[in-house]
Amino acid sequence: MDFKISDELESMRKMAYDFAVKNIKPTMEEDEKEHKFRPEIMKKMGDQGMFACIAPEKFGGLALPEGHMAATLMAMEVARVSPSWGLPFNLQMNGPQNALMKFGSEELQERYLPGLIAGTSGGCFAITEPNSGSDVASMKTTATEVDDGFILNGTKTWISGVPFCDCGIVYAMTDKAAKHKGMSAFFVDFKTPGIVQRAITTKLGLFCAPTGEIFFEEAKIPKSALVGKLGQGFAICMTMLNFTRLSSAARATGVAQSCIEEACKYANEREQFGQPIGQFQMVQEQIGRMSVEHDAAKLLLLRAAWQKDQGMNNTLETSMAKYYCAESANFCASEAVKIFGSYGFSSEYPVERFLRDAKSYQIVEGTSNVQKMIIAQFALGYRKA
Repeated sequence: MDFKISDELESMRKMAYDFAVKNIKPTMEEDEKEHKFRPEIMKKMGDQGMFACIAPEKFGGLALPEGHMAATLMAMEVARVSPSWGLPFNLQMNGPQNALMKFGSEELQERYLPGLIAGTSGGCFAITEPNSGSDVASMKTTATEVDDGFILNGTKTWISGVPFCDCGIVYAMTDKAAKHKGMSAFFVDFKTPGIVQRAITTKLGLFCAPTGEIFFEEAKIPKSALVGKLGQGFAICMTMLNFTRLSSAARATGVAQSCIEEACKYANEREQFGQPIGQFQMVQEQIGRMSVEHDAAKLLLLRAAWQKDQGMNNTLETSMAKYYCAESANFCASEAVKIFGSYGFSSEYPVERFLRDAKSYQIVEGTSNVQKMIIAQFALGYRKA
C-alpha cells in the first residue's frame, strides 16, 4: 500500500498552510475577540482555487482526479492555523457543490456553482431547526407548492455561514404525512423577499466562523429551485452529509496536529524542578498518546478521502473518520491544556481556543453518538454499503 502523497497534492497542502499563515494569522487574535468574519479572505481562498477541487472546469473548477484528497488536505492545513477558517471548505464546496453536481439541474449548476467556486457567493446548507437536530426527518419547515413555485415557511438555526450567505441548499417538508419521504431540497437565493438571516453570537468557539438563524416567512421561490425530485430531499441530505463529514474530520485533524505541536514546543521551553517538563515521563505519556491518537485519526481520514476519489460508496469509513478525528481533536486539545497548566487556561496561548473549537466536531454533521450508531449498524449487519 502506497502512503505517499503526490507532489501536486503536497504542493496544494503547503500552499493552503502558507496562505493561512499569511492571510489569516495576522488578524486572528483581533478577529477572535471581535467574532469577526472577513469575506475578503474567502474571496482570496477562491482565487487560490481552494473551492475548485471537485467541480467541472466549465464552471471554474479544476476537476482534479484526487479532488477530495486535495480538499481534505487543504482544509486540514487551514484549520491548523484557524479552525474557524476551515469551515468554508464545507460551505462553498463539500456541501452545496456536491449536492448540485449530483442532483441539481443544469440551470442551477450554471447559476450557483461559479460563485461558490470563486468564493464571491457565500454558500450554506440549512438542515437544523430549533426542535430538529439529529432527527432530520422531524423538521417543521415547509415548502408548499403553488402554480408557479413553492412557498417556504419555517426557521433554521445553527446554520454555518449565516448571516453572510448569498445562497444555499434548504431542506423542507413538501409532504408531512410521508415523513422522511416527504422531504425535498431546494437551492435558494437568500435575497428572496421573506428570508431573513440573523447571527448567533453566544457560541463556545469558532468565533470567526459565522453562525446564525434563517427565517422563512411566505418566501416564494421558483419551481426551478427544486434540487432533484420532490420527496428526494432526505436522500440528498444524507448523501451531502457523507461529504461534509469528511471535511469536518479534516478540520479536526488539523486542530489535533496543532495541539501536539504547541504542547511539544511548550514542554521543551517550560522548566520545573531544574529541567524542561518534556523530560518528565508523565508529560511524555501524554504527548505519546496524543501522537498515536492523531496518527490513527489521520489514517482513517486519508482512507476516506482516497475512497471518495475512487468513486466508492464509503458511508461507513466516512463515519469512522468523522467520529475518530473529532474524538482525537478533543483528546489532544484537552491534554495540551493540561500540559500548559494554568497558562493553558489563558487566552495568551492558543490551546484554550483549540479546546473550545474542537467541541464543535463532536456535534456538527451528525454527533459522535450518531456516527457510532452508524458504525455499529454496519457491524451488526443492519446496514449495507
